[in-house]
Amino acid sequence: MPPAKKRTRTYDPAKIRAAVFAQFGNVREAVRTLGGDRLALPTRLGDWTVRDLAAHITMAVETVSRNLDREEPDKAELALLDWPFATSGRSDDIAADTRELARANPDLDALYARTERRLTERLAAAPDTRRLAARTGSMTLADYLVTRTVELVVHTDDLNAAVPGLDVPYDRQALAACTRLLADALAAKAPGASTEVRVPPYAVVQCVEGPRHTRGTPPNVVETDPLTWIRLATGRTEWRAALADAEVSASGERSDLGGLLPLMR
Repeated sequence: MPPAKKRTRTYDPAKIRAAVFAQFGNVREAVRTLGGDRLALPTRLGDWTVRDLAAHITMAVETVSRNLDREEPDKAELALLDWPFATSGRSDDIAADTRELARANPDLDALYARTERRLTERLAAAPDTRRLAARTGSMTLADYLVTRTVELVVHTDDLNAAVPGLDVPYDRQALAACTRLLADALAAKAPGASTEVRVPPYAVVQCVEGPRHTRGTPPNVVETDPLTWIRLATGRTEWRAALADAEVSASGERSDLGGLLPLMR
């Protein structure tokens, strides 16, 4: 597991809480518009249907409430930048739980309402420093909520990709936090300062071993938009395909990030 950077980016806990609720609300409003035919559509997530995906999004949020119901661990074991690398190896369990949740909850709006209500109630009395016994490793509540922005934004994009004409909006703060966490994870995975990765307007990081850039235009630059970066970081888009489609620009001999991506799946 790549070590976390010594200087970790900080996030405003109040803004992150609001972002989680806002993006969850955006998805809920969109799911309400989906009839049976569109809920049965396939997604890019293996054999999941849109219904499965919609149910899974509630599960990603419900983990906050469920973890707050558990006994608080003695210490936080997982740093925020370790989280993207700690999520692998659970896909089979997640898929089985997702299909069962979708089967048991034919009324998706009721599922979303229950999930939102539980989250509101549990967060009301929970301090940001409260530790959660998450399956990936114990974390503070503040850090865990940042990871929920990644889950929500990534799966919002999955939903938009699966349903023609659907355009679920992205809460700006949720999109920013997701972009920044995944950009910082790249810098943690490939520490260095020879390559500058720009994801305007949210993130700029330096990574990859090599000569340090000190002034002027960096010799190695990668630039892309937030959603393309998120797709690259999570394996939804391949590096070479993004280059070929001009979705990402890369200049300099150390600008090939293909061997470092994806960061998580």
